[in-house]
Amino acid sequence: MNVLLISANTETINMIPLPLGMNCIAVAARNAGHDVHLLDLMGSGDNSELIRNAIQQSGPHLIGISVRNVDNQHMAETRFLLEPVRDIIAQCRVLSKALIVAGGAGFSIFPYAVLRYLKADMGICGEGEVAFTSLLETVERGGNVSDITGLCLPDETDRHEAAVRKNLNSLPLPDPLLWSVSSEARSEIWVPYQTRRGCPMKCAYCSTPALEGTIIRKHPIDDVVRGIARHAAAGFSRFYFVDNTFNFPPDYAKKLCEALISEQMGIQWRCILYPGFVDEEMVQLMAKAGCVEASLGFESGSPEILKNLNKKYTVEQVLTASDLLKKYGIKRMGFLLLGGPGETEKTVLESLAFADSLQLDMLKLSVGIRIYPGTVLEEIARKESIIAEGDDLLLPRFYLAKGLGEWLALTIRSWMVDRPYCTM
Repeated sequence: MNVLLISANTETINMIPLPLGMNCIAVAARNAGHDVHLLDLMGSGDNSELIRNAIQQSGPHLIGISVRNVDNQHMAETRFLLEPVRDIIAQCRVLSKALIVAGGAGFSIFPYAVLRYLKADMGICGEGEVAFTSLLETVERGGNVSDITGLCLPDETDRHEAAVRKNLNSLPLPDPLLWSVSSEARSEIWVPYQTRRGCPMKCAYCSTPALEGTIIRKHPIDDVVRGIARHAAAGFSRFYFVDNTFNFPPDYAKKLCEALISEQMGIQWRCILYPGFVDEEMVQLMAKAGCVEASLGFESGSPEILKNLNKKYTVEQVLTASDLLKKYGIKRMGFLLLGGPGETEKTVLESLAFADSLQLDMLKLSVGIRIYPGTVLEEIARKESIIAEGDDLLLPRFYLAKGLGEWLALTIRSWMVDRPYCTM
């Protein structure tokens, strides 16, 4: 079957992201014997012409649309990002009679709401490697697609059943030859790489458990290192480990670092650290393995707010992790989420003072927290009548503790003036 996969994302947010999920699904479909073509619209300019050319060249029987972001997650300057995706689907309908299937992280958080908005034929909720290849096989033989776990159809009620989550040793890693990156730019771009899926932390606001589950599944370390070596051989030298918690479980992270050190590929990489599982051995190994930057999502400097957000670490552990990263020359980006449940003027000032004490290289502030379905934050927001009955949360809704609005905006604006390393 001829398949065209389109990454509809054009939103950079913090960095230009390559479509990792689409790459892995393309490899899975290709391994199942299908002819797969990819189109990444990030930074492409004239999308209409590119889509037309891709459809003419591939002659698809099925078109997959990857939806990464529903909105920009910014309370003060909110932008809803699905309208251009809907336009892409409308154009595909004009140019082709192919079945149009939506998927991706943005779709999977709000599957039926997004499906109705985009007017796609169907969608896949959750991980697509297994469900998408099952769909291709079923369509090819004329079978009943409604039996595929994770498949969403427009005429269904919201059953919201995620696709089957397989052990990662049975799923492919990305193919470096599928990235739409010129050979000249390969040494500069940060390639997203995921070694683990799932997160057991259950932070009050996080959508990851709904997307990936709460059980950590790991790619075999040898497979990860071989995959990175293939990328290095293709000219890529910078990687961004997008695992939700690179350092958990700690033994896996340390063994991965040791394997990277052993291979001596000369790569650099970034990662996301959970402050509760950081020790000196870990950071030393990370530095030796090529880590140059770590995102330290400590979110608050108030023990009370950390508890409300269901964080399983202390401010002392954050400070220890930050000091260790600095000691071994790893740049530190911190994140503060201000305005969550229980937030007061006192706890905000406590967090800002704590952020100052860390002397970070970069700090990103968020005022108000995006509310996602199925989270503890949604339950709190509904109890406090912040969300109207029947609101499916597709259009962005944010939690901001009562009484903070004007004061918090003025305080943050003033605080940021003398801190050029801080952004929103």
